[in-house]
Amino acid sequence: MNREIDYVAMGDRIRCARESERLTQEQLAEACSLSAAHIGHIERGTRPPSLEAVVRISKVLHIGIDFLLTETFDTDDTLLRIINDLLRGHGTIKPKSIVSTIRALADKIDER
Repeated sequence: MNREIDYVAMGDRIRCARESERLTQEQLAEACSLSAAHIGHIERGTRPPSLEAVVRISKVLHIGIDFLLTETFDTDDTLLRIINDLLRGHGTIKPKSIVSTIRALADKIDER
């Protein structure tokens, strides 16, 4: 299976993960031993990162390389962390609504 990497989409995932960690591009760059300009290029998808840069970014952002490259999840922990990051700071009503929706979807899937 030959699938090309969508660097713009990967950059969006990196930016979203960075923002959920409440890091600036400069802070991420420093933690990864890269320049802030390079992080900017990676996030815009105008310059593909090296494998080493992807590994560093993945570690700093606590997110799987599989998710950064293809938006798939190698482990349940990665998926749960992403969900937790999305819900952080939204009080209790939004998370409860989302959990109810997930339960309803799971029930529908089980009915098949």
